[in-house]
Amino acid sequence: MVELEGVVERIAFRNEENFFTVVRLKVKDSGETVTAVGFFPSVSEGELIRIKGSWEIHEKHGYQLKVEGCETLIPATVREIENYLASGIIKGIGPVTARKIVEKFQEKALEVLDSKPELLLEIPGIGKKRLETIVSSFAEKKDIRNIMLFLQSHGVGASLAVKIYKAYGGQAVEVIKQNPYRLADEVYGIGFKTADKIARSLGIEAGAPERVAAGVLYALQQAAEEGHVFLPKAELLKRASSLLEVEEGLVEEVLPALGEKEEVVIDGSGEEREERIYSPAFYASEKSVARKLYLISGFGRMKPLDITEEEMAEIEERCNIKLAPKQKEALEKAASSGVLVITGGPGTGKTTLIKCLVEFFKMRGLKVALAAPTGRAAKRMAEATGMEASTIHRLLEYRASGGGGMFFGKNRGNPLDEDVVIIDETSMVDIVLMHHLLSALKPLARLILVGDKDQLPSVGPGSVLKDVIASDRIPVVMLDEIFRQARESMIVVNAHRVNKGLFPYLNVKGRDFYFEQATTPEETLERVVELVSRRLPDFGGFDPMEDIQVITPMKKTAVGVLSLNLRLQDRLNPPSPGKREISFRSVSYREGDRVMQIKNNYEKEVFNGDLGRIVRIDDDERVLVSFPDAEGERIVPYTGDELEELTLSYALSVHKSQGSEFPVVVMPLVVQHYVMLQRNLLYTAITRAKKLMVLVGSKQALTLAVRNSRALTRYSFLSERIKQEFEVEGWR
Repeated sequence: MVELEGVVERIAFRNEENFFTVVRLKVKDSGETVTAVGFFPSVSEGELIRIKGSWEIHEKHGYQLKVEGCETLIPATVREIENYLASGIIKGIGPVTARKIVEKFQEKALEVLDSKPELLLEIPGIGKKRLETIVSSFAEKKDIRNIMLFLQSHGVGASLAVKIYKAYGGQAVEVIKQNPYRLADEVYGIGFKTADKIARSLGIEAGAPERVAAGVLYALQQAAEEGHVFLPKAELLKRASSLLEVEEGLVEEVLPALGEKEEVVIDGSGEEREERIYSPAFYASEKSVARKLYLISGFGRMKPLDITEEEMAEIEERCNIKLAPKQKEALEKAASSGVLVITGGPGTGKTTLIKCLVEFFKMRGLKVALAAPTGRAAKRMAEATGMEASTIHRLLEYRASGGGGMFFGKNRGNPLDEDVVIIDETSMVDIVLMHHLLSALKPLARLILVGDKDQLPSVGPGSVLKDVIASDRIPVVMLDEIFRQARESMIVVNAHRVNKGLFPYLNVKGRDFYFEQATTPEETLERVVELVSRRLPDFGGFDPMEDIQVITPMKKTAVGVLSLNLRLQDRLNPPSPGKREISFRSVSYREGDRVMQIKNNYEKEVFNGDLGRIVRIDDDERVLVSFPDAEGERIVPYTGDELEELTLSYALSVHKSQGSEFPVVVMPLVVQHYVMLQRNLLYTAITRAKKLMVLVGSKQALTLAVRNSRALTRYSFLSERIKQEFEVEGWR
C-alpha cells in the first residue's frame, strides 16, 4: 500500500454521478506529478490531500495510483493556505481575496473561516451576501471531509463511502450513528455484514435489540434470495440466531416489535412456532394473487365463449396444423374460463397452441396481449406467433423512480386495455410480479398462463406456476404428447426421459445429445474449455462467442461459474495490445467480453439476466455494453462502481439461463456438485439447447442428478390461500 501527500494540480476527468475521478497530483516531498484514479466525493484543484492505494499500469496512461482511501488535509503554512483559498475551492474566494485574507489573518485564516467567519467582513470586497456564500461553501467542504474521515475510520472503503455520502449527504454521520443497519436496506452494495461491522465498531453490543432486529430482517432477505416467500417462525429463529451468534430467545423477543412497526407480518394460527413470518410486500402479494385469481376466474360474472367445430377447423387452416386432442381441450377451456394454465415439456406444442389461441380470440374480436418474463423469451414468442410480444415489465409500463426503484404505470387504477393476456414461461414469474400483473387486468379480462411446471422455479420468491396448479382450483391442461418432429431430437427425448427419472440416451450416432467422460473436476474443466474454444467450432462450425453457452450447476468449485468464466475469457477473448480493458474487483473486463446484468436497473432499462457484449471502453473508462432488443441493439454505458451490476457470462448458472435458448449448450457434471445435482435442474439445462447438448463429467454425477427428484422446498402458502378463496358453495 502506497501513501502520498500532495496538491491536486488538475482534474483530468470526473463523473458527477458516482464521483469517479482522475487527478494529477503534485507530490509534496518529491515534487513529481503522478496520476491517481478513484472515488473522490469532493476534490478540487489546489486542494491538499493524502491518498492511499496501489500502483497499476494502464495501457494508455501508464503508471497510475488506484486510490483506496483519500483524506483532505488542512494546509499548514501561510503559503499553502493562500494556495488553497486561491484555487477556487471555496466559492466566493478568488486569488485576490485569498491574498487579502492571508495577509490579515496569516496562519489563522482557516480558523477564522471555521469559527469566526464574521471577521471576514473586515476584508475589502466581502459583504454580507458574499460572506454567506463563503460560509456555506466552507461548511460543505468540511462536512464532506468529516464524513469521509468518519467512514474510513470505521473500515469503509472509498467506493462505499461515496455511495453512503450520495445516499445521505451531510446527514451521513448522524444516520450511521443512530442506526448503521439502515445502510443494508438503503444503500445498494452494502449488506448486513458490512453494516454490522460498522455497528460493532461503534460499540453496539451483540444482543442489542436494533442489531437483532436488523439480523431478523436480513435473514428474511436471504430467504427471499433463496426463493422463499416466508419463513416458519422456528426456521427464522434458527437462521437469525446462527447469523447473529445470539440465543434464539433474543431473536424471539424482537418479533412482536417488528410486527407492530409493520416491518414483518406474523401470520398463521395454532402452534406459535408454526407461525409464518413474512416481509410485508411478500405477504401482501401472496394474499393479493390468491384473491385476484379467484375474482378473474369469473364465477357468476364471466360469460363463457363457445368454440365450434367450424372455428376449430378454421384455426387449423390459419395456423397450418392439425390440433392434437389436448390442444383442442386447451382451446375449449380458454374459451370458457377466466383463467387457464397450460403446461407441458419441450416439443409438446405449447408455442403452436399460443398461436392458435391468438387466432381464436382475434376471430371473436378480442384484444390480445402476449408477454413473457424476459426479453429473450418475449422475442421467441413474437417470432413464433408473428405477433408483437413484450416483457411483463414493459406490458405494465414500468417507470424508474428515485433511489433505483420503479413503479408500474398499469395498475388497478389504470388497467390494461386488453381483453386477453397470455403469459409464456410462467415458471419464471415470481409472486411480486404476478401480483402486479393481476392487479393490472381490467374486470372480466382473461388470463392464460403457459409454462413448464417441471422447470426450475423463478429466481425471485415463490413457486407461482406450481402453486396455482397444486391448488386444484384453476383449470389446467397438461400437454403430454411429443410431436413427431420433436421426437427426432434427442434433446427433447432425453429432457422427457430425465423428467421421468430415466437415464438419457447418450451418444446416439448422428444425433444432437452427447456425453463426454471426465474423471476429475480439473479434467472436466479442461475438456469444457477445449470443446467450446476448438472442438465444437471445428465439428459443427459453431461460433464460440455467439452459438455456444456453458451452463453449470454451481457458482464455485473448479467447474463453477466463476472459474469457467475466467478460463473461457482467457481462451476466447484474451488480452491484446489493441484491446482495451478495465479491472474491477479482481475481474478484468475487456472489449468483446460476453457479460450479464445481475441487477434490475430501471433507469438504464436493463434487467437481471440480460445478456450483452462489451463493444467499447472509451477514454473516460466508460464500459459500453450492447444489449439486444426488439429494434436490434441498445448501447448502455457503465462507469466506476456501476460495473458491480455486470458479470462475465461465458458460463451461466442454470437459474440464470432460464428463459433463454442457445444453439449449443455445454454442461459440466461432477460429483462435487452433489448439493445441486437435482432432476429439475438438469432438465432445465437440457431444455435450453436448440441444436446440440453436450454433458461433460462422470456418469455417477449424471445418475445422481437423474435420480434426485427432491427439489429444494420453497416456503410458500399460495396454494392454500387459493383454496381458501375458492371455499364457497359450488365452486366447481
